[in-house]
Amino acid sequence: MKLPRRFFQPLATGAPAPFRELPVRLERMIHFVPPHNDKVRARVPELATQVDVVLGNLEDAVPADQKLNARKGFIAMARDVDFARHGTGLWTRVNALNSPWLLDDLLEIVAEVGNKLDVVMVPKVEGPWDIHYVDQLLAQLEARAGVTKPILIHAILETAEGVANVDAIACASPRMHGMSLGPADLAASRGMKTTRVGGGHPDYKVIADPTPGASERSSVQQDLWHYTIARMVDACQANGLKAFYGPFGDFSDAAACEVQFRNAFLMGCAGAWTLHPSQVAIAKSVFAPDTAEVAFARRILEAMPDGTGAVMLDGKMQDDATWKQASVIVNLAKLVAAKDPDLARAYGLDA
Repeated sequence: MKLPRRFFQPLATGAPAPFRELPVRLERMIHFVPPHNDKVRARVPELATQVDVVLGNLEDAVPADQKLNARKGFIAMARDVDFARHGTGLWTRVNALNSPWLLDDLLEIVAEVGNKLDVVMVPKVEGPWDIHYVDQLLAQLEARAGVTKPILIHAILETAEGVANVDAIACASPRMHGMSLGPADLAASRGMKTTRVGGGHPDYKVIADPTPGASERSSVQQDLWHYTIARMVDACQANGLKAFYGPFGDFSDAAACEVQFRNAFLMGCAGAWTLHPSQVAIAKSVFAPDTAEVAFARRILEAMPDGTGAVMLDGKMQDDATWKQASVIVNLAKLVAAKDPDLARAYGLDA
């Protein structure tokens, strides 16, 4: 473990100093793009105006014989599109640390487009040792390529070992941006009996006690991922990071996708992955606070300008704790309003 005095020192001579605080960015959706697909990549300039983060995916869903093309396609995409002009983040999900492609992913991408890359998403992170390796390597590559801002690391929780070590992962490096739930690989790692990618399962439920004379007992489907998301959110928030819901694989079930995203939002997630264009609108709607909630939160802040004391609003007591809750909602509304003029007007933040 690094001593506190050395935690924020660059790990290579000439590498940029780590951020003390994460850059403030709106990241409601991390939209996955397969860079080896020329048709999809051609739509990226337009896509960059519609989403908060564009991620070039080099790992799962890219065939082994297309790995090199995916890497080249991502580099071309990063060069050709001015993501910063649109306030859109540029990320890549590299291949797993035990794969034959990871080292060249980082070597080539940082050398070619390191100054445009915001975040490297690392799959199957199992402990802080994985973060330490990527942290050191990125510092060396940044120094060699003359990168002027630190590239952040985002970990995917998709193994049982990774979930067990979630707290240590969260505080492993000042490069840590956040974490995402990876439900498919995590289900396999845990030995869970499901082939679904995210979402609930009809057999995972609670059932009411039997009622005399009643022929049926009511039941309610439960959330397979509630425990893991809660652990991830706690680890992230305790360390000033962001938590994200991962993929929802059933593109045909928009209602279930919206419910899963909303549960994650309410629990503290900043956003979710979007794997299909239809999910972008869902994420935009869900990961922005409700207009009525924003209006009430603003009333709380106005009634308690310094956040102390207690007041009554609409028959409900408000104190320093609800002031903090209101601040979370209003601060998020301001971020959303800066990118969405329609919501800015709805929130009353367009002045």
